[in-house]
Amino acid sequence: MTQAQEILQQISDPTTKLGDLRKLAKSLKTNHELAMELWASGEYSARQLALLILDKKQLTQEVIDVLDQDMQTYNESESTQLIDWLMANQLMKSKQTIVLMESWMDSDSPLQRRVFWYYQARLRWMGQTPPPNTAFLLEKIEERIVEEVPAVQWAMNFTAAQIGIFEEAYRARCIQLGEETGLYKDDFVSKNCTPNYLPLFIEMQVAKQRQ
Repeated sequence: MTQAQEILQQISDPTTKLGDLRKLAKSLKTNHELAMELWASGEYSARQLALLILDKKQLTQEVIDVLDQDMQTYNESESTQLIDWLMANQLMKSKQTIVLMESWMDSDSPLQRRVFWYYQARLRWMGQTPPPNTAFLLEKIEERIVEEVPAVQWAMNFTAAQIGIFEEAYRARCIQLGEETGLYKDDFVSKNCTPNYLPLFIEMQVAKQRQ
């Protein structure tokens, strides 16, 4: 039995959690060949694990495109979880892949467009000095957000929220965007959770910062 087959047996239990996969990945360390074997199995948990042990130095646009096509075979919740997992655990940790992410605003792939916007948002909420592209980003969000597919629309909205929270000069514009589009206004929001509706999202987070 190969190492990949042993691991597949180990994580096939439906009670396997993300924390379990993280612990296993830590013991396996970076192993690109094993990651691709696990990915080729088609099993969702195996693909989650694979994304943790990939070698980011080998993540070319061509390799990412293959992973992307496979991710798009899942439902929206699962595919976005996989692409976000790839971004957080691999793509953000290499200058080479950051350059790729920054080129995906007009990608044919909705998952790669999502990554472009989510990365721009993370640059702001992770406490870094915002890059000097805010006006450009807002123009594109205003032009495209209503027509975008839901997975990308959410990331664009999240980026507008982070701009409104951390860049006061653009706050009113971001709130107005939410009011005009009405996106997420009628969504149910659980107690102690942040709404996606921009006016409320921005208001709540700014208030927390002022406390």
